[in-house]
Amino acid sequence: MSEKKPNIVLILADDLGFSDLGSFGSEIQTPNLDQLAKGGLRLTQFYNSARCCPSRASLLTGVYPHQAGVGHMTEDHEIPGYRGFLKDQCVTIAEVLKESGYHTYLSGKWHVGEKGPVERGFDDFYGILGGFTSFWDQKDYSRLPKDRPTRHYEEGEFYATDAITDYALDFLKDSRSDDQPYFLYLSYNAPHFPLQAPEEEIAKYEKVYEKGWDRIREDRLERMKKLEIVGEDTPLTPRSEYWNRDRDIRGTNPAWDSIDPDRQKDLAKRMAIYAAMIDRMDQNIGRVLDDLRENSELENTLILFCSDNGACAEWDPWGFDNWKTTSNFLHREADLEKMGGPDSYHSYGSGWANACSTPLRLYKHYGHEGGISTPLLAHWPETIKRQGEIEHQPGHFIDIMATLVDIANAPYPDHYKGQPILPMEGESLVPIFKGEERQERTFCFEHEQHCGVRKGPWKLSKVKEGDWELYNIDNDRTEMRNLKDQYPALVTELKGIWKEWAERTDVYPLRGVKQRKN
Repeated sequence: MSEKKPNIVLILADDLGFSDLGSFGSEIQTPNLDQLAKGGLRLTQFYNSARCCPSRASLLTGVYPHQAGVGHMTEDHEIPGYRGFLKDQCVTIAEVLKESGYHTYLSGKWHVGEKGPVERGFDDFYGILGGFTSFWDQKDYSRLPKDRPTRHYEEGEFYATDAITDYALDFLKDSRSDDQPYFLYLSYNAPHFPLQAPEEEIAKYEKVYEKGWDRIREDRLERMKKLEIVGEDTPLTPRSEYWNRDRDIRGTNPAWDSIDPDRQKDLAKRMAIYAAMIDRMDQNIGRVLDDLRENSELENTLILFCSDNGACAEWDPWGFDNWKTTSNFLHREADLEKMGGPDSYHSYGSGWANACSTPLRLYKHYGHEGGISTPLLAHWPETIKRQGEIEHQPGHFIDIMATLVDIANAPYPDHYKGQPILPMEGESLVPIFKGEERQERTFCFEHEQHCGVRKGPWKLSKVKEGDWELYNIDNDRTEMRNLKDQYPALVTELKGIWKEWAERTDVYPLRGVKQRKN
């Protein structure tokens, strides 16, 4: 490891599915991220916290989301695990690295509450403070501190993914005015709804998705096997269930061939826009990589890429065109041409989310593998020599703080601004980067009463209304063979671990959250 502290670029995608990168089996063009995979390491069993706010809270603080105060979203439920903002009892990566001499920048999405990024250790910020907005309307994007210079975009020039990268490159340029290392948190809001992308990107994919989600799932799984992302004997799961937002309607994604041709065209266009958003994000990541190369920084920069949760199934196979009502509009003929533009608003629905989670079960919100699994790319030529390798050891967002503290040789405080600070929950990934085996890990999950606990190869998963299910992830990553009746003592043990964790990390009381409208 170099005597000079490494620069750090942490790239977070928003609602990207487990199999949405080319290096993880996708048909979507992601050549820049695929180059990071080829020159670095792919982790196939890395976990987030199932949804945007909790995952971001955990990523930034190195503790579980409820401990950080963001067990649900940004509403304040006035109970410890559900304040809706980062509590003073935790520190952010930016706060820790800033104390260790790093410039700290955030370009993209914040979405962890009213105490903004500048208040939580970032020198500069550009992006959205909330969860989602139009990619075409620059008025919802902020520059902080407010006295900092801003870019001017003529009408029709602004597209959020491009602008987020523009500012990220400005921040990197500013950082080079001295010899301090930098930490850039590049937190794209793509490919989160509303699904919007430039026409030239959408055009690349309009024909691709006419084959439908059943064929896409089959093709992705075959590529994943060849890439060794999953085992050769991994089955394609049945089409997943879905629930509407109020959870009073439940169904199963239909076979593509059973869908009316007009509806197929509408759905294929939605997925084409989603793919275009990922493609454009990859192009912008390429701009950042080019900048690092041109400034001879790529060798000693740790780049991590991951997603905040699994693919977004909200809320049925057809997707929605209005977030507040979740109503769907069937687009035909001329209306199809307008999809993805400034006046449109779409999600792509549970059928495509099922494809983007290939081959895993369920999606964003859930404690099953499809909800909590992210592709993780780690690239750092000076230290990670396992170029192009795949690693199946499990890890979690809580490990990122520990990793960055490790590589930056940064002191982690027990007090900050007069407040006692929670200890880190995670462990450094550096041993994995070096090809070493870590000891057996235990991770726990909860969001909206969808739960999970993993200890070594064993995992309990639970949908809110359902019973606990037991799986051996080593030979059943797709959670198809429920073994709870065969190992009742193990189920009892894992449930006990989960309940103890829930008490310790402020997951309880869940009832207080359940009774409020969200």
